[in-house]
Amino acid sequence: MQIFTYTPPSIPWLDIRYKDRDIIVINKPSGLLSNPGRAANTFDCAINRLLQRYPEAILVHRLDCATSGIMVFALNKKAESNIKTQFQNRMSKKTYIAEVQGHIVDEEGVIELAMKPDTERPPLQKLAEEGKPSKTYFKVLERRKNSTLVELKPVTGRTHQLRLHMLAIGHPILGDDFYGDEKVIAASKRLCLHAMSLSITHPYSGKAMTFHSAHPFS
Repeated sequence: MQIFTYTPPSIPWLDIRYKDRDIIVINKPSGLLSNPGRAANTFDCAINRLLQRYPEAILVHRLDCATSGIMVFALNKKAESNIKTQFQNRMSKKTYIAEVQGHIVDEEGVIELAMKPDTERPPLQKLAEEGKPSKTYFKVLERRKNSTLVELKPVTGRTHQLRLHMLAIGHPILGDDFYGDEKVIAASKRLCLHAMSLSITHPYSGKAMTFHSAHPFS
């Protein structure tokens, strides 16, 4: 059984990238939960840090604890409903950067593999024909000595979708202690997955907005 040790980073405490009357955008560090888990020691998380300064903040989507990058929060109920609808209807656009094991041969492509929860090993997921449809576009950015830097654009937003899709094509994300073997885990102190950009329509003005955070995998 995997024991979850949780030691979230404290610097920076909150990396706020944008704020107006309706939304607030942060750059979440790797190692910080988006929202609290059941255990008492998971109280420190992105939404609770925000609530200390902005009591009206509302969580509208999540990033895995190990994934860093752009997250948007609502500051009122109307904004929450609007943004959640954008995510549900796939109106938002997300771009991730990952460093994966080995060299991906194709310059770009699409991965369409259904997946579902692995009930015998929660919180892991697994590929299954009877699972929910899942789709990811990928594009090679750079081939390094023993790895590939790749841009990932998920169409669907399944739990662990990018981790599982990259594993399925033989290129697990470096530092993935859920799906990687010992070599993959040892290759990086953190999961090499970063939410680089998020595009949404502003819930009040209707203006198209894109938020960026440079990836740390240089």
